[in-house]
Amino acid sequence: MNKGKLIIYWIATALLSFGMLGSGLAQIFQAKDMVDLVVPLGYPLYFLRIIGVWKGLAVVAILMPGFKLLKEWAYAGLFFVMTGAFISHLASGHDSIAELIGPVMQTIFIILSWYFRPASRKLAVGN
Repeated sequence: MNKGKLIIYWIATALLSFGMLGSGLAQIFQAKDMVDLVVPLGYPLYFLRIIGVWKGLAVVAILMPGFKLLKEWAYAGLFFVMTGAFISHLASGHDSIAELIGPVMQTIFIILSWYFRPASRKLAVGN
C-alpha cells in the first residue's frame, strides 16, 4: 500500500473513531444536546444507550488488529446507523445543515476508512 493511501486511511479512521466515540459516549450518558437532537425524531431515550454502546464496540473492532470479518460488520453497522440518522432527520423535517452535517461527514469517514484500509485489515477475496 502506498504511503498516501495509508495516510488517508489513518486520518479518516481517526476522525471516524473520534466522532463515533464522542457521540457514543454522549448517547450512553444521555447528554442534553444528544437528547435534544434525537428525541424530536421520535426515538425513545433507551435507544441512545443501545446505539452508543454499539458505536463504541464498533470503533474498538475497527482499531484492533485481526478480526477482519468483525471489522466488516463494524463498518457496515456504523454505515447503517449514520445513513439512518441522516434519513431520520430528513423524514422528520429536520433538514438544516447543522442537523445533517454530522451524519454526512461520519458516513464519508466510514467510507474512506473502509475503502483505504490496508490489506492486513481486509477479508481475503475467495475464488
